[in-house]
Amino acid sequence: MSGFRNPSPGLRALRPAAFGVDPSGERMARIRRSPHFKDGVFLNPGGEARVGPSGSTVELAKQFFDREQRRRRAPQGTVPVHATTLADIAEPPASGLRVTWLGHSSVLAEIDGHRVLFDPVWGERCSPFAFAGPKRLHPVPLPLAALGPVDVVVISHDHYDHLDLPTIKALAGTDTLFAVPLGVGAHLEHWGVSPDRLRELDWNEDTKVGGLTLTATPARHFCGRGLRNTQHTLWASWVVAGDEHRIYHSGDTGYFEGFKDIGAEHGPFDATMIQIGAYSEFWPDIHMTPEEGVRAHLDLQGGRPHGVLLPIHWGTFNLATHAWAEPGEWTKDAAEEKRQAVASPRPGEPFEPAGKVPTDRWWRGVSGPIARPWHRPETPAPATAPASAQPRDELDLAGGV
Repeated sequence: MSGFRNPSPGLRALRPAAFGVDPSGERMARIRRSPHFKDGVFLNPGGEARVGPSGSTVELAKQFFDREQRRRRAPQGTVPVHATTLADIAEPPASGLRVTWLGHSSVLAEIDGHRVLFDPVWGERCSPFAFAGPKRLHPVPLPLAALGPVDVVVISHDHYDHLDLPTIKALAGTDTLFAVPLGVGAHLEHWGVSPDRLRELDWNEDTKVGGLTLTATPARHFCGRGLRNTQHTLWASWVVAGDEHRIYHSGDTGYFEGFKDIGAEHGPFDATMIQIGAYSEFWPDIHMTPEEGVRAHLDLQGGRPHGVLLPIHWGTFNLATHAWAEPGEWTKDAAEEKRQAVASPRPGEPFEPAGKVPTDRWWRGVSGPIARPWHRPETPAPATAPASAQPRDELDLAGGV
């Protein structure tokens, strides 16, 4: 097993606070005892996953810096955020389950009388620096202080777009508990969260918070915040089960067969929050495409349409080369083909999966053209056919043009 070395005192003094700290002491000893930790690193289910860009670095750079490509990766106007108010979330949900997507992977789930906040990111940039890094494409729907008390904050892994220093520091001053994957607690303690408020879990371990059972389940991803990636903090998806409802948050993950096992053990789910953005052919093992996200949801539901799929990890930060609205548009298409209900709320718009689910393709008003290559017509449409009757072509212009 490779050894673990802390940086020298001089290097630690220069280390930005947002880098967090590496696990040590009993926490590191527990990590070494994990069945998922071998030869100094955590292992992915389904074998090794490529965590760095594959293929041509030159081609990746060309796509990232091409002016036209960059234009496609941002909204063409103001994103229509739902300004969440206290009235939206003050009354308990009539069905016992209400979900509010707050942008990217941040979700407030009100489930069976408890409030669970997943991957809260209120910062302006997902970066260790205030002056550089991916910046928000829309404002947060409401101030963090206006969210009200939260029973437990759930963190999927320690990347900047899921674990945000300013947000954690603000929450450290509350009474909330934190459920985190193994090793991630080191960062939170460093930022002021007391150890007695941490529930740090390995895969397939669970913890009780009031009437809820939270289980850390496998995911196919990686970790790291500093200049070097030590792979000493775990990444996870999460199951939250109450007396009446069950929900699932994927965190960041590539597609793998383990979704079927998670569904068999913990499902079916009333709602799943599935990562469908920031995918690329350059890192296919660690993020899911919309089609893969729908497949993962169905796996979690025993292979049949059930519950509501909420797409997450898109629309808020520019983290890949695909068009800004492509994840939302493609997920709707893929889900409709499988007759699976999918929610498309504006950021900040609460909904109850058992009630009226938002389905408006709101992004079209501020999006450029969205490619849909699988909708090529097999035979040419009549030249005189009205636009509403023509089969979809490989480009479906935003706004229904």
